[in-house]
Amino acid sequence: MLDLLNAIPRSLILPPASLFLLILAGLALWRRRPRTGRILAGTGVVLLALLSMTAVADLFLTPLERMTAPLLAPERAGAGAIVVLAAGRLRDAPEYGGRDIPDYIALARLRYAAHLQRRTGLPILVSGGSAGTPAPADRPYTLADAMASALREDFGVPVRWTEARSRDTAENAAYSAALLRADGVRRVLLVTDAMHMARSRAAFERAGLEVVDAPTMFFSGQARSLHAWVPSAEGLRRSWYALYELIGILWYQARKGGQA
Repeated sequence: MLDLLNAIPRSLILPPASLFLLILAGLALWRRRPRTGRILAGTGVVLLALLSMTAVADLFLTPLERMTAPLLAPERAGAGAIVVLAAGRLRDAPEYGGRDIPDYIALARLRYAAHLQRRTGLPILVSGGSAGTPAPADRPYTLADAMASALREDFGVPVRWTEARSRDTAENAAYSAALLRADGVRRVLLVTDAMHMARSRAAFERAGLEVVDAPTMFFSGQARSLHAWVPSAEGLRRSWYALYELIGILWYQARKGGQA
């Protein structure tokens, strides 16, 4: 997780929580300062509605997705491995005997990694620890473990390396690079969401690897119907994700500038 978002919980500075706080602040001021209260509450409601529209989310996610492009010829990329970054997981899935399984975002990445592996024959590294906190002693099964199991059992694809220590993208890069360099791998196909690719690429290049973008899950340009202007949970999710990545990129750039 980004250092910036470690200091202030990301759930409080990103929508919808930040907008609910704005609305509550407006309601709290309504009696004493009616004009200010109405402005704050009204602004929060309007922003919440707008950010819940996939058409509006497109405004934020399109610049992110334009920082990368689909990988058209993975066989000619000259890479030595495929690296797949973790997303989330569903805990204690009853249909899998109580095991943790990758969530639908991680599954999309795994499906594309399996596709790339069949086309290239390259070995796969899965990267992901416990998503923000060290794995508890009584629950050592990590994001990477869940991803490796899905690739082997559900997609029939082997996994050579399992990086299970990382808690954020920067650690994904650092720990993965160490494993890969030990086996002489310097250039990788990096699999993650298109919105996440720019920040991930920067982290892996900073860790000393050559990166070939292998993005999946492109959303830009899909909001074409009238339904794109109707508030929805999916619209808010896309806005949240895009804003999180934009903040992350700005923070990385600020840190880089401060170290120059």
